Amino acid sequence: MNVNVLWFVSRATGLVALPLLTMRFVLGILGPLRVGERRRQRFVVAGLHRNVSLLSVGLVAVHVASTIIDGYVPLSWADAVVPGIAGYHTFWTALGTLALDLMLLLIATSLLRPRIPYRLWRGVHWAAYACWPLAEVHGLGVGTDSRAGWPLVLALGCLVAVLTAAVVRWLAAPRAQPAPAHTSTSSVTAGVPVSRVRAVPTPREVRP
Repeated sequence: MNVNVLWFVSRATGLVALPLLTMRFVLGILGPLRVGERRRQRFVVAGLHRNVSLLSVGLVAVHVASTIIDGYVPLSWADAVVPGIAGYHTFWTALGTLALDLMLLLIATSLLRPRIPYRLWRGVHWAAYACWPLAEVHGLGVGTDSRAGWPLVLALGCLVAVLTAAVVRWLAAPRAQPAPAHTSTSSVTAGVPVSRVRAVPTPREVRP
């Protein structure tokens, strides 16, 4: 296969994977808000989140494979899964490797969810949220043209989308209500005002 074709495949899949990861991240942030009151609408949102996740993982896999097979940069298959050993832009490549490892870990734990403790699955699920910032910074650091032109606009747009979703989630989060003040027993007795409670006469007040 033409080397130039592999390079374009690697670059294109990386650029397309970023907005998909952003969409997945945004849906994950807004998911607890239960967008859509109807059950069918919630089902559609959940399905969209799942399909976007699978598509983004597939694009990342093609991105990694095409980059290694291309041979333009000295990367091996081990460099793709072991952070910090790549000889090409070690730090920036390590960020992408960490993002890939988290995706693989999320897929594995999701497949094994019935057989693993819920807390373990939940912890991995929360850790997977780091995929987006790792991928965002990885693309800005290692991309040959990611710091100028429309790739930079795309990265900034993804950042704005995530920040907007975070603000919406924060504004919609329920605020803790102050505990009601304890009502004095001198004013209310069993929910009835004292004015309506007849006083019990003392022995001196009882007529013979």
